Amino acid sequence: MPLLNSINQMQDEMKEWRHDLHKIPEIGLKEYQTSDYIKKKLKEWDIEYKDGYSTTGVVAWVKGNKGNSNKTIGLRADFDALPMPEKNNFEHKSTNEGMMHACGHDGHTTMLLGGLKHLNENKDFDGTVYFIFQPGEEGFGGGEKMIQDGMFKDFKIDEVYALHNWPELPLGHFGVSTGPMMAAVDEFDIIVKGKGGHAAIPELTVDPVVIAAQIISSIQTIISRVTSPVDKALISVTKIHGGTAYNVIDDEVKLSGTVRTFKKETREIIEQKINETAKGIAKANGGDAEILYSHLYPATVNSKEESLFAASVAKEMVGEDKVNTDIEPSMGGEDFSYLLNEKPGSYLYIGQQDSEHNAHLHTTKYDFNDNLLPIGANFWVSLVKKYFEK
Repeated sequence: MPLLNSINQMQDEMKEWRHDLHKIPEIGLKEYQTSDYIKKKLKEWDIEYKDGYSTTGVVAWVKGNKGNSNKTIGLRADFDALPMPEKNNFEHKSTNEGMMHACGHDGHTTMLLGGLKHLNENKDFDGTVYFIFQPGEEGFGGGEKMIQDGMFKDFKIDEVYALHNWPELPLGHFGVSTGPMMAAVDEFDIIVKGKGGHAAIPELTVDPVVIAAQIISSIQTIISRVTSPVDKALISVTKIHGGTAYNVIDDEVKLSGTVRTFKKETREIIEQKINETAKGIAKANGGDAEILYSHLYPATVNSKEESLFAASVAKEMVGEDKVNTDIEPSMGGEDFSYLLNEKPGSYLYIGQQDSEHNAHLHTTKYDFNDNLLPIGANFWVSLVKKYFEK
């Protein structure tokens, strides 16, 4: 795989940055050490930046010296971690108890830093590149908050792009689609209200456990009988809380779960049907149900022209056979969706699987593949150069 020599020579340096970041994982919107680490590098390289977006977010920029174009591009990397223990034993494992870079955001940040450093040293392009270092991707909506804090008002950014490592793809392969890449994410709580009593005389109670069981079974048919068979969607009940003793029927049971969809109309009908189903079953059994439904991230939908362009850059770099332009969308969520709702752009998967890196995202044995660092940095540089040549 041809790599720019200066990036290839940076591999050991990037590996050091990545390991430094992996040791200091921090949870959404409180990534103070991580943000400071990024800003320290930017100051070291004499790169302009503005911080304070979504608390810890940073936007840096490099202007090319070839011409005086107003054309701009934005490249985004997320840098928050997950609230989970790490079970790896290598030297760079997490030093923050109960926190772990189990999704590779340390690698995403490092690849963007590598691309930034190279472009700052090689400004032979006509335009401005904005480097978006984003906090709070894992459920905190950091991307949306950066926009609310004025990022797109402060900076004229024409298009936006992001990379996410993908353990299901071989090292150096790319996956992209000209449509949906990640699902919209919703969460719900259903409080089933009955009438408690002694477990030995259930006829005097309205058992919320029985009602809850019926609701769980029934809302699964929303996918199979309300949505189209060719429309991707899922409902998962992930938590059930109720009861305190073996011989007591409690007054309430709480169900919680998630809904994943791609289409706006599917999202709306599922919310409606969960409400109707839960309330209807509870009422039919003499009880009641309160539904709390929250819309989290919208679907991550790539724009066509920008995705075809990004794919062409990847193909030129790694070969056509290593770029899947019809990758299966993931039911996971991603708050880069907020940026794509504002600007045209593309979100790509970049493969990291090899014999030593088979762990899936969000698992306690996961680690980012350092051999991916120069590939990702090289892609960013190639994307920028080709973009300004368009």
